[in-house]
Amino acid sequence: MPNKSHVQKVDVVILGAGAAGMMCAIEAGKRGRRVVLLDHAERVGKKILISGGGRCNFTNIHCRAENFLSENPHFAKSALARFTPSDIIAMVEKHGIRYHEKTLGQLFCDRSAHDIVTMLERECAETNVRTVVGTNIISVNRSEQFQVHTPDTVFQSESLVVATGGLSIPKMGATALGYTLAEQFGLRIVECRPGLVPLVFSAEDREQWCDLAGVSAEVVAAAGIRRQRSSFREKMLFTHRGLSGPAILQASSYWHPGETVSLDLAPDTHVMAPLLLRSARRDTAAAINAIRTVLPARMAERWISIHPPDDWTNASLTMMEQQLHAWHLTPAGTEGYAKAEVTVGGVDTAELNAKTMQSRKVAGLYFIGEVVDVTGWLGGYNFQWAWASGANAGQSA
Repeated sequence: MPNKSHVQKVDVVILGAGAAGMMCAIEAGKRGRRVVLLDHAERVGKKILISGGGRCNFTNIHCRAENFLSENPHFAKSALARFTPSDIIAMVEKHGIRYHEKTLGQLFCDRSAHDIVTMLERECAETNVRTVVGTNIISVNRSEQFQVHTPDTVFQSESLVVATGGLSIPKMGATALGYTLAEQFGLRIVECRPGLVPLVFSAEDREQWCDLAGVSAEVVAAAGIRRQRSSFREKMLFTHRGLSGPAILQASSYWHPGETVSLDLAPDTHVMAPLLLRSARRDTAAAINAIRTVLPARMAERWISIHPPDDWTNASLTMMEQQLHAWHLTPAGTEGYAKAEVTVGGVDTAELNAKTMQSRKVAGLYFIGEVVDVTGWLGGYNFQWAWASGANAGQSA
């Protein structure tokens, strides 16, 4: 039987050895704090390794608080201002990691996401962070100090940092531990849901569209209500069950069950203009040809078969134009946490200090990264939030 009475006293215990937890450990270690980093996975940075198709989209040079979804849209400003994309780029360059910019300010490693994990491991080693992987958290309590119980050790610390991530990709080991701990210490949780996730068609839409799986088009996708609505101009992809692609993943974070998603299939284009000319031919073939200038052939043909005009008058052509710019769908749901890149919702930001990420109720208790109700757009924003929230907590814990 393991010796459960073995106690180790440290300054900071960090739960979760992902991007946020490791950055926090590095910053705390730089201050001379005795840090132990715990994770139930067999190695650190597992989610980092699969990110960006294995190349890790480690930041976005255009990162601003406006690129994040939260009940408090201003909360992320402080942390993001105190640790910017330039700061993580400096660390990447210090370690000689080559990288490149893809579209929309996204930075990827040239070689592999392994380079980012190795960088973090080296930084942890240089700051004397102790890392313990493959260990489970049995319980956490607090009297004068925090006590984190694992199968063979009780870690006792002044500060406890929860960097356990969200519920997305359970096959990578995602659990609800962070939310459970938050509730244990009296913090409110904003209801969680999958984000950056493919959408599933209703039965009727699936019948009409899913045989086009693999077909893609550039669209503007919009979802959400009131001030938490946003639109994205990127690629949309038909799947065997619904819609995916960057535009859909982005919009999905703002979508709630029962709401519609609005798609502009012909951004900035007047598709029916050629048919409105006096000498123009007006028939199905002409309409399909016009729509093929903005959509793939199979999708253009399907669109006309599903949305045939009443006649070929100017009014009907105008209606066809409007339909192309406002395709309203009500998804049956999403592909869930199994396919979600992030978790929307989490620890209420009203419970945390925006500069340090420390709980306003419990001294020495911090929450960072995805477990917090701050969710970034697709394209490196969630990594930047991990680095920024982790660094800020590490400079305080």
